[in-house]
Amino acid sequence: MKNANILFALVLVIFSCKQTTKESVQDVETYTPISMSDLENAVIYEVNIRQYSSEGTFEAFTKDIPQLKELGVKIIWVMPIFPISETKRKATGGDFADLIEDETERAKMLGSYYAVSDFTKVNPEFGTIADFRTMLKTAHDNGMYMILDWVPNHTGWDHTWITTNPDYYTQNENGEIIDPINPGTGESWGWADVADLNYDNRNMRQEMIEDMLYWIKEEGVDGFRCDVASAVPLDFWQDAIAKIRAEKDVFMLAEAAEPELLQGTDLFDMAYGWERHHIFNQMAKEDNPIELWDEVMQKDTERYETDDILMTFVTNHDENSWNGTIRERMGNAAELLTALSYTAPGMPLIYSGQEYDLNHRLLFFEKDQIPHTKNIMWPLLEKLGQLKSNSPALHGGKKAASYNRLDSANSKVLIFQRSKEGQTLTFVGNFSDENQSVSNPSQGAIDHFSGETLSSETFELSPWDFKILLDK
Repeated sequence: MKNANILFALVLVIFSCKQTTKESVQDVETYTPISMSDLENAVIYEVNIRQYSSEGTFEAFTKDIPQLKELGVKIIWVMPIFPISETKRKATGGDFADLIEDETERAKMLGSYYAVSDFTKVNPEFGTIADFRTMLKTAHDNGMYMILDWVPNHTGWDHTWITTNPDYYTQNENGEIIDPINPGTGESWGWADVADLNYDNRNMRQEMIEDMLYWIKEEGVDGFRCDVASAVPLDFWQDAIAKIRAEKDVFMLAEAAEPELLQGTDLFDMAYGWERHHIFNQMAKEDNPIELWDEVMQKDTERYETDDILMTFVTNHDENSWNGTIRERMGNAAELLTALSYTAPGMPLIYSGQEYDLNHRLLFFEKDQIPHTKNIMWPLLEKLGQLKSNSPALHGGKKAASYNRLDSANSKVLIFQRSKEGQTLTFVGNFSDENQSVSNPSQGAIDHFSGETLSSETFELSPWDFKILLDK
């Protein structure tokens, strides 16, 4: 009888294990992968886990994922979640943390997210792999996709490849592993906390792809944002992305603006609209804002194919920490340029804290925190997100709505229309610090923000104000 009980118990354990494994795989396999249609009306949200909350954890951010639906967020891009190297860890001010004599101050220096010591583990500061899985599942349960920030160009100095496979890295004439070099100058970029990977080494390439596939096949993520993607050979991306897509439909974002990274089906879906972003900063300050915008739009039309997607943004982690807050760079034009980033062709980005009027430069190498008080930006982003989600005239994916620049007869006023599926949207913006009288380009249309029907032949725009008009 004792042996029978033991046998029965073993059967139960084996059955339970099989059921658990099946359910885990089933969760990943039955979730609908991201599709091209999802990209048409998507808003992407960049989350800085360290600085998002006082805890700086996956768990703390997970609690807020459901409310991101109010902003129309469909894709969550998580800044690097991997362990950070201790060796040559960067500190505020640019020095290495180990040079700081005061132990208390040295302990504050957490280093750069982009100095990865292991591509298949999570940073214990953020939580456990179970916490990460809960965060991913919460995103999926709320109709959102999640992509990881991948760092293919370099690793931290604690990565095991440094000792096991030094040939995976670029070396100088003395056989010493070096940090990344600016190909334009031949000098170091100044990223001394990371070691440059050698893409002439085919074994390294294969291991990099295998590490990426781990997150797709085992954890069920929905794609990657790839750091300094243009510094990595194009043929690597052609190989890697084809192998990733053989497993699952994914979304791939390149931190780069080179058009060749978007060509064909085995490359990136979206690139950075870097030049548009720089033009945004200029439009807030220079005397010829509309001319600057027209020039960049003409250039984009000529260099990108019609199904290429650009990410449009007024801030991101680099811009906030190194170049200034939205208010610093854009002043009173902040809301206007935010609206332009949503209504122009492409996919708009929200960076952690932007929705809460973040108005300080987040520390990059140590703990900081975004505010969590809703003021000006949350309702603005909510209204823009509703429009992006529901209006075909703002589709910005592979089958984007048309863009038609209208003549405003006023060098300070930008007017354009977007159209698709019988719906037309008109953007009108005053890029000046003076009131402007505008001839109504769409009489009888509804002002999206006020809900009023504009039937007059002209209307007034106050400094840095805008209207988004929807045809009835």
